[in-house]
Amino acid sequence: MATNTGQMGYLPRGGAIFCTIPDILYLPELVSGGLVVSLVGSTYVYPANPQAYVISVAIFCFIMTFLWLLIFACGSHQNRNFWASADVAYHGFAALLYLSASVLLAFITVLFSADNVKETLFYKLDVAAVVFSFFTTLMYVIHTIFSAIRWKSF
Repeated sequence: MATNTGQMGYLPRGGAIFCTIPDILYLPELVSGGLVVSLVGSTYVYPANPQAYVISVAIFCFIMTFLWLLIFACGSHQNRNFWASADVAYHGFAALLYLSASVLLAFITVLFSADNVKETLFYKLDVAAVVFSFFTTLMYVIHTIFSAIRWKSF
């Protein structure tokens, strides 16, 4: 039976990043992270401080994941062990950041729902942002786990 996971202890380059686990998760991370930015940004940003943190985390992780995708696509890692370790560290850090932002966003959305505004567009956008934020967190956690497995077999 053929497998698409690639050989262990190997960092893919070029188009192979779209066929190997965990690197295939770059695209869902980018798409759902971009949705979080756009959904939170299109709502009534109140209170500003927690929502600004969520947007900052989402933009930081979007940019860094895109740069990480380019590093792997261009083959700049040269299949070195350091890059496997850095991959685990970055995705673990991004998962922790997104988890904190997701919990904060969910808390703000619950507080917002107490004002009997559940039928407004802003509330629905906040709920969608919470769902995609937790989905993005899950993608980063799964990426961290599979990157750690790859790193241990390097």
